[in-house]
Amino acid sequence: MAAKKYTMWLWLYASFLFIGLALAYVAVQQYQKTQKLLLEGIRTTAVVTQLLTNYDSDGDTYTPIFEFKDRSNKVQTYKSPISSSPPAYRVGDKVKIIYDRKDSSVVKTVTFWGLYRVSVILLMVASPLLVLGGSYLLYTYQ
Repeated sequence: MAAKKYTMWLWLYASFLFIGLALAYVAVQQYQKTQKLLLEGIRTTAVVTQLLTNYDSDGDTYTPIFEFKDRSNKVQTYKSPISSSPPAYRVGDKVKIIYDRKDSSVVKTVTFWGLYRVSVILLMVASPLLVLGGSYLLYTYQ
């Protein structure tokens, strides 16, 4: 019975470690994609054309819609994946963005959160899993 219980804990913490490693891997991949976009992308200025209101029982949040001209002078629209309350921008605000020269639908605002939010969030989730899983396994195999 004790060996079965020990095996269960071993699998649980090994799963924590595996999930933490997978999340950290994806975070590093996202970071590298952002760095490549910063090196090879095209920087321009976008204008906030409207704020979409997202109604919720917890309160309303606002999603900015940006417009910018790409290299071929075509007007592109970009809906931010981030909503906030209070709104981060006002209609008419100018915002620095960067987009992929091959695919103008790949757009990021040039802010810390706009560039690195996915990597930061994934690492925030991965860190405790790596510590818990890794330390348990290291302690067990000493």
